[in-house]
Amino acid sequence: MKTKILITGSNGLLGQKLILALSPMTEVELIATSRGSNRSVVRESYTYLPLDITSAEEVLYVFTQIKPDVVIHTAAMTHVDQCELNPEECNELNVAAVQNVVDACAANHVHLVHLSTDFIFDGTHGPLDEEEMPNPVSIYGHSKLRAEEIVQAKLKSWSILRTMLVYGVADEMSRSNIVLWAKQSLEEGKPIKVVNDQFRTPTLAEDLAQACVLAALKKAEGVFNISGEELFSIAEFVYKIADFWQLDIGLIEEISTESLGQPAKRPPRTGFIIDKAKSILGYRPHSIQRGLQLVDEQLKRRENQ
Repeated sequence: MKTKILITGSNGLLGQKLILALSPMTEVELIATSRGSNRSVVRESYTYLPLDITSAEEVLYVFTQIKPDVVIHTAAMTHVDQCELNPEECNELNVAAVQNVVDACAANHVHLVHLSTDFIFDGTHGPLDEEEMPNPVSIYGHSKLRAEEIVQAKLKSWSILRTMLVYGVADEMSRSNIVLWAKQSLEEGKPIKVVNDQFRTPTLAEDLAQACVLAALKKAEGVFNISGEELFSIAEFVYKIADFWQLDIGLIEEISTESLGQPAKRPPRTGFIIDKAKSILGYRPHSIQRGLQLVDEQLKRRENQ
């Protein structure tokens, strides 16, 4: 029997990596869903359906028709400042839509793999394990914590994967990420300002997809931290990016978070301890060096297509 897996948000970076990971698997029947038309260049060995997760009726109808064994819910509003400036839209996408997905999973006895974030924490210290007490400092963080609470309150079978600072390459990306932004800016000779007082364990998109697949196939229950193993300040990470592509580090200016005057507060120091994911899921993240090599290989392949 094949495991039927439905993805939400399949047009996003993680969603596209999940299509690449799951569509070749003979033991999986994959249904990818997202808003609008399919952006992935991979079109074989899975079904694509447009889905608006803000419509409870649409979500319930699709889940009831498909009857998936597992749903991997990646769709969310992740732009932290946009969430702060548009709290109603943030609530609709990150809380109300999660309720729709959870209700449809409950009605159809589906295991849910739900994506969450380090922004549910205040960042007073880190790295953090799964037992850390949440204390969000932004509307985005509050919305993601509320979503976690909805998942745990209603479902019997669920995995919550918390992640942070995800980077990688996908097709027709609606948003960039720190690696692509820093690389492109420095290649174009643009000076960039980078904060030196926020600390994270950056996550390669392929690694996050790997964790989602492991959690889905095992129907692993509970909360899991998913990230890389190396803790850097954002500035240190950007220096690593510049060094990898041999770009001019003289264009990088280190600044404080406060000097940016962003609408939303950020947790200063997070980072994850990933021992639980390694022992229970068999999760094995790439090093930053290898992650950047993979990004480089993918960008070169695109140029040659």
